[in-house]
Parts: sequence; structure tokens; C-alpha cells
Amino acid sequence: MFSNEIARLRTLGVQGLLFQALNLLTVVSSGLMMWKGLCLITNSESPIVVVLSGSMEPAFYRGDILFLTNPADVPYEIGDITVYKIPGADIPIVHRVIESHISNTTQLLLTKGDNNPGDDITLYNGIEWIQRKHIIGKVRGFLPYIGYVTIAMNDFPQLKYALLGGVGLVMLIQQET
Repeated sequence: MFSNEIARLRTLGVQGLLFQALNLLTVVSSGLMMWKGLCLITNSESPIVVVLSGSMEPAFYRGDILFLTNPADVPYEIGDITVYKIPGADIPIVHRVIESHISNTTQLLLTKGDNNPGDDITLYNGIEWIQRKHIIGKVRGFLPYIGYVTIAMNDFPQLKYALLGGVGLVMLIQQET
């Protein structure tokens, strides 16, 4: 199946393989630097997220990509759509602020999914309110359905490895030509 590609790899030799590895490392490190730069600019640990459920329909659908910012000194208001992560939970949640209380320097928030019948207190794992430290960011924009690629790669890990292997193979073939 990959006999031609394997033959090309053998003809590259050690120096050629090292060159390919450095090219791949350059691409990966450039992507990581851009991601970290975006994190610094937006003040968010994850400035781009994918909607994984239908709890925010009709505002956002499963597979939409959301762009976030987390301005340091701006309080969240009722109606803002936030992405937050509760300690002990693996997946961030995208929901709308329905209640806000400011006491001294702390802002306490209660959220709810637009498509859910009740608020999120049961999702907070024993916490009564979420605080700013739980919030990853406020939604500033979105691209519909583009995130389905990420969902597919998480649902079908073999697809992820096939795509990543294909990217490496394409880079190798392009270098040969």
C-alpha cells in the first residue's frame, strides 16, 4: 500500500530524514507559538473552542467554532455567553449568564444553556456560583459547523491518526518534488 513511499524514505538517507523531521518540528512549533500568542492577546487559556452539545441552540449548534476573549477588568453581564470550566470537569461548558452578583472584588455568576430547562447549579459540582477564575472567555464570534472536523477526530481516533499520517506523507512527497 505504501511501498512507493517507503522506498522514497529509504532513498532519503539519514540526512534527508533528519531534514524532514526538522521541517515537521518547525511547522508544529510555529503552530504552538501562534496559539500561545493568541492566548496572550485574548487573555484566555483557550481562545478557540468547539461547541460539543446542543445546549445553546438556537444561538450555537454542535460543531460551531467559537472565538473567545477574556478582558481582565471588564465584568460579565447578564446575557453574555461564556465558556467556563469547573474544577474536576474535563470539558468546558458554553452557556449564557442569567444572574450576576458583584461583592467587593468578586463577581459571582449563574449560567444556563439556552436549550436547557433549568440553570447550571447541578453542573457546578457543589459550587454555588461560578467565579471569574472558572471562566475561559466570553464568546465574541463564531464559524458555523467548521468544528465538526474536531468532533469527528475525537469520536473516531483512527481518523485522527490517519489524517496526521497523511499530512506527514504529503509533506514528504512535496519535499521530494
